[in-house]
Amino acid sequence: MNDNAHLKRRGIIMVFTFIAVLAIIFTPIFPGTNGQKVNGLNYLDNFFNQLAKGSAYYIEEQMQEAQSYAGTTYSASLVMGSPQQAERVASLLTVNRISANAVGVELDVKGDFADIITIILEDADLMYDNVGNVIAAKYDMNELAVLHGWYLVLQAMERDLNQAKKFSQAKFLKKSMSKAVEPAYNFYKVEVKPVKEGMVLLAGALIFYVLYTVWYGFGLLYIFEGMGIKLEH
Repeated sequence: MNDNAHLKRRGIIMVFTFIAVLAIIFTPIFPGTNGQKVNGLNYLDNFFNQLAKGSAYYIEEQMQEAQSYAGTTYSASLVMGSPQQAERVASLLTVNRISANAVGVELDVKGDFADIITIILEDADLMYDNVGNVIAAKYDMNELAVLHGWYLVLQAMERDLNQAKKFSQAKFLKKSMSKAVEPAYNFYKVEVKPVKEGMVLLAGALIFYVLYTVWYGFGLLYIFEGMGIKLEH
């Protein structure tokens, strides 16, 4: 009986310790961006985003591949999701001296294929470097809205090229979306941190996660055993 009481007491202490640490994790006492305080989950989320961003840069490769299409004229009537989308994308292209005209949901585009894609990739590169203010000033539009507009036009162009059976160009556009525009949008305002600089925290976070989970599991196990409940095969 004494052994059971001892196990139960040990388990309760372990579970309460787990809860106390959990409360600390959810308390905004950790350093965040712009000097603000965030909770532990947001802190680690930002840390892992910093590590991930450093290994998600393929824009330069996409720019080089875009040059292989230099001199290729692209002319199409693209179907956008709404008249507002068509107008927005038309304005983005027009600022860059690419012929574009929106009529309802249709967007008539004509220009050098490599030039169109290079413009999009250059904007994605600026966003990746967290200098979205340059983009906002250029288009007089929120930088995230600009990049979303570029994503929409790439999506529409990809559909058009697949229908025209120009699969090589369509595949390139798909890569431009997934390897350039999406990372630039998703990691905007996240500072890059090389993995070697974050190795101590990375290892510590993984070890803590394992030990913390095991601590909770053994706490419950001791409580149940103290109550006379045992798991058996």
